Amino acid sequence: MASHYNISGSATQELLAAGDNTSIASMSLVNLSASNACTVDLYIEKLLTGSFYILKNLELPVGVTLILEGDDVKFNNKTNQFGLYIKLTQTSGTPEVDVIIN
Repeated sequence: MASHYNISGSATQELLAAGDNTSIASMSLVNLSASNACTVDLYIEKLLTGSFYILKNLELPVGVTLILEGDDVKFNNKTNQFGLYIKLTQTSGTPEVDVIIN
C-alpha cells in the first residue's frame, strides 16, 4: 500500500518510523512550487548510531519528479532500527514537495 505525504516548509519530517517494518519498492519526490527550486535531504537515522544520507543537498527544480527504485532506499526499518526522514530548504518562498512511497 502506498504512503502519500505533502511536505511543506523548511522543517525536517519523519516519513517512516523505526518499527514500521516497511519495505520500499519505489519512491517519488516532486517539487510543487510554481517558481522556486528547493533542496532535498533524504536520510535514515537510528538512535545512538547516527544519520546516513540517501540524498544530500539535491536541488529539485520546479515541476521535476525524482523517482528512486527500491534498491536506492533499502534499509532496516524494523523495531529499534532506522527511520526515514526528509528535510527541505529553499532560498525564497516556502518549499513544497509531494512524496509517494510504494
